[in-house]
Amino acid sequence: MSDSKFSRRSFLGTLTAGALGVAASDSFTQYADSRVFAEEGSTNARREIIGDPRVRGPFPILSTPFLESGKVDYETLADQAKFVDSRECSGMIWPQAGDAVDLLTMDEKMQGMEVLAETMKGRETALCLGVQGKDVDEMLVYAKKAEELEPTAIISRPPDDGKTEEDLADYWRALMKVVNRPVIIQTSGGVKYKGPAPSLELLIQLGKESPYFGYVKEESAPIEARMQKLVAAKPDIKRVFSAMGGHAWLYQLRLGTEGLITERAPFADVLAAVWRNYESGNLTVAADAYSKLLLMLNMRQTIGGNELRGYSLYIWQKRGVFKNRLSREYGPGNSVPEKPIVSEVKLSEMQIAELDMRFEAMKPYLKEGDWK
Repeated sequence: MSDSKFSRRSFLGTLTAGALGVAASDSFTQYADSRVFAEEGSTNARREIIGDPRVRGPFPILSTPFLESGKVDYETLADQAKFVDSRECSGMIWPQAGDAVDLLTMDEKMQGMEVLAETMKGRETALCLGVQGKDVDEMLVYAKKAEELEPTAIISRPPDDGKTEEDLADYWRALMKVVNRPVIIQTSGGVKYKGPAPSLELLIQLGKESPYFGYVKEESAPIEARMQKLVAAKPDIKRVFSAMGGHAWLYQLRLGTEGLITERAPFADVLAAVWRNYESGNLTVAADAYSKLLLMLNMRQTIGGNELRGYSLYIWQKRGVFKNRLSREYGPGNSVPEKPIVSEVKLSEMQIAELDMRFEAMKPYLKEGDWK
């Protein structure tokens, strides 16, 4: 079964050069209110693409690699970014999500941002940097750093100390004052967040207030109803992304989502295949690629482990990107230990054989070749 010839690069080139009439590197303000459409004949033909067309499609979250000492392996972090770019995924995100990101120090996050910004210079895949903190002040430190590095976009989840809708509004309006690029709002918080999900009204209002807001990673219940209402709120809402591990991504594309944000970077080429084929109307191929992805994702239920630090680390090794399967761990009650607690993902021969078999099933959609 062959993949579509409708590539990410040709699609973005058509949107950016043909519809917008400006280079992708030009200021976002030149096309913040632009409305372009998916290619004629595609599944989403004549659907408006509002806002920055680079912030669209699958944006897998990078997994933080570690050395045996417990320190961050920045060389492998850079290699991971090169790999995702070579597999023609739309974008990538770091640091974010449940990748023990709270166990990284501020200096480690800053250094990782610098490494990725340098690595991605001159490459086509969009870089999105995670900008969040326990409170407004901490978030602004990361936001100002991200602005210096000029990624394509940033992403921000609720503050750890947020308790009310007003807290969320103040937090993101403070962010609004210092950024000049698309901001994706993640509607769920980190492990310490106990406050509410941002209301649809708040998300829409922020989109009204700034051309850089109105991008949403939706993963708060009731997910389907919220997605449909957000999609209906265009042009104030520019983009709605699927999340929650990608387990409902194909269906949610029908609801109007225009991308995926989740911890699936080892399968960047498969994500790209699903997206390209869905966009170009090859639905049977898209469904087949997606089915192979779901078969692999089911391994979490089969052998356990979380989305980023479990069997995915074996796949990273198998693809020649990671050197080991090491992770940092939380202390009791999700506390941050004084010194890193390092663990290694252990897999039995039978589990590895099963992973290898399911990986082999993905072969029609895996892009081979050098990625460095």
